[in-house]
Amino acid sequence: MLSFRQQWTRVVVLIGSLYALVGIGFTHVKAWRLAAWVVSALAFSAHMAYERFRLQNSPRPAALHVATAVALGAFGLAVGANINSLSAGSTNPHRPLLLLSLGIWPVMTGLPAFLVALGIGSVVGRGVRSARET
Repeated sequence: MLSFRQQWTRVVVLIGSLYALVGIGFTHVKAWRLAAWVVSALAFSAHMAYERFRLQNSPRPAALHVATAVALGAFGLAVGANINSLSAGSTNPHRPLLLLSLGIWPVMTGLPAFLVALGIGSVVGRGVRSARET
């Protein structure tokens, strides 16, 4: 049986990889970008539900785990963008900025994801408690 730490770590890596793959694979057409947003929102919601109901984490650790997956996905996108830039043989002067994306994109996505997940987790927690009390 997997320990508690192994369970949430495995899910974070799985969902983070999903975010990166969706972001890389759905970039070419406007409709596909919309589909990427929908798939990412579903993954975010499913991960939040898993953390709160299956693992029974309180809002803060659940939000941290969800945000970590989001940040991991953003890091994967940044790696993909850097690889694409190198493989295209681009001499783009923006390449140093693209290298900064390896650190900036995870923070830029992970922090808002944490705040949203914390808010959702708190509201869901109150709703579940009040439903149990009635």
